[in-house]
Amino acid sequence: MEHYDVLVVGAGLSGIGAAYRLQTRCPERTYAILEARETLGGTWDLFRYPGVRSDSDMFTLGFPFHPWKAAKAIADGPSILSYLHETAAKYGIDKHIRYGERVVRASWSSADARWTVHTSATSYTCSFLYVCSGYYDYDSGHVVDFVGQDEFEGQVVHPQHWPADLDYTGKRVVVVGSGATAVTLVPAMAGTAEHVTMLQRSPSYVASRPAVDAFSDRIRAVLPENAAHRVIRGKNVALSTLFYNAFRRFPAHAAWLLNSTVAKQLPDSIPVDPHFTPRYKPWDERLCLVPDADLFEALRNGSASVVTDEIDRFTPSGLLLRSGQKLEADLVVTATGLRMVALGNINLTVDGRTVNPADRFVYKGMMLDGVPNLAWCIGYTNNSWTLRSDLTSQYVCRLLNHLTTTGTHTCRADVDPTDYDTPRRPVVDLTSGYIRRAANILPRQGPHGPWRLRQNYPRDLLTLRFSPVEDGIMHFS
Repeated sequence: MEHYDVLVVGAGLSGIGAAYRLQTRCPERTYAILEARETLGGTWDLFRYPGVRSDSDMFTLGFPFHPWKAAKAIADGPSILSYLHETAAKYGIDKHIRYGERVVRASWSSADARWTVHTSATSYTCSFLYVCSGYYDYDSGHVVDFVGQDEFEGQVVHPQHWPADLDYTGKRVVVVGSGATAVTLVPAMAGTAEHVTMLQRSPSYVASRPAVDAFSDRIRAVLPENAAHRVIRGKNVALSTLFYNAFRRFPAHAAWLLNSTVAKQLPDSIPVDPHFTPRYKPWDERLCLVPDADLFEALRNGSASVVTDEIDRFTPSGLLLRSGQKLEADLVVTATGLRMVALGNINLTVDGRTVNPADRFVYKGMMLDGVPNLAWCIGYTNNSWTLRSDLTSQYVCRLLNHLTTTGTHTCRADVDPTDYDTPRRPVVDLTSGYIRRAANILPRQGPHGPWRLRQNYPRDLLTLRFSPVEDGIMHFS
């Protein structure tokens, strides 16, 4: 078997960022990226539905070592995918990617201090396994088995499996859902379709933001590229952290601000309550971003509408709702959510014992207690994914360099046994439906210290980049 010092699982945003950090901070270490699909890009290659875009600004979602140069801060999916290809080629990362290599199981041997990693094509060994495949199931999204769906004479499509040849021109479209995917699809399809209806069981908090950041344009006009990028990135991190903390601390005021802002952008025929008044507090679920208020423009010009109700059943010509209302449709898009997986659904064993991620606590948001030489890269839920994933990759490099410096081969975090009595709390701490559905498979947060994952970039920056690696919890041998 081929042996590498580090095997990275996944060639998406996290995997490409991890590769750059490895080859610049641990240049003596060999690495390879194992990618299940036949191309790089991860989420940004998988999702092909109309209007797919970022819901974070690209100055923070992009890499700090390769500044985003395009005009739009809120970018479309193809532009982001092109940026990832450009980054991988510029730094030679693409030469380290092994395509069509889905990792199915990995076994740790303490005697050999290495992982044996089995893929769908072959097997490898490595000293450190770094899972950068995120937490979405790439094979299928969350599918609801609606009553009577087989009777429907139109077409039903899930956004995760969008047909390349789907033509919705002049068709009556119903988008089922109210999350980020739904609020993206509705304005993107409106105007081409005869009419688009967003059918939601309950609404989400929605906020508008310009797709082009005027402040960033002014800064980039007067400062060198790298200096401008640092200023813009710092400003965006500060503002997002400030707003998140304020919204969590004063939820009633935040709800009033969001609802009153939405009310000003809606036509008189669409009241804020019930269509844009959620049942939860702001940031109990991720805030839906609407660039350039495109959703509200579609609602104002009549090319789209919103209905807040529940589906009773499908009919041959559309949907029958609980209220008795009928929605005629030629195409129903089920934006009903995603499915989550833990650590890429890899079957893990340590010295022959199966590791169940749901039984483990997560150290510093990346390592499972009692599992040596393995890290899981996930991003923020309240901020750009890359802010957290890049900090994780930098910390992994610190661990690897510490192993080299001390002449040790194994690093393992051990949780205090008394913490196992704490209530179960998944590592991704939101109340969104896709997270609640995955609560029984996700690793746990602890009640305090490095076992608790805080959605706080400034604090994580200090902890992961500057705090001692040897903290009494991480053990080296």
